[in-house]
Amino acid sequence: MKNLNDIQVKKTVKVEDILSSGNLRERMLALGFTQGALIDVLRKGPKNHLTVYKVRGSKIALRKEESNLILVK
Repeated sequence: MKNLNDIQVKKTVKVEDILSSGNLRERMLALGFTQGALIDVLRKGPKNHLTVYKVRGSKIALRKEESNLILVK
């Protein structure tokens, strides 16, 4: 498994697990990053610190620190 941040642009992956806990975990789940959800990597910002993803029909931007906590396959 890889971290979501390691996936290249224009690739689609499937969520396997979320490594965060507490409020951050609840936020990720509320945004649609649930186990089995498909995620499209749309574009990366300068220095790859911010990446835009499409999950369940919505575009979501996550920081590198947040996307490193999502394991994908």
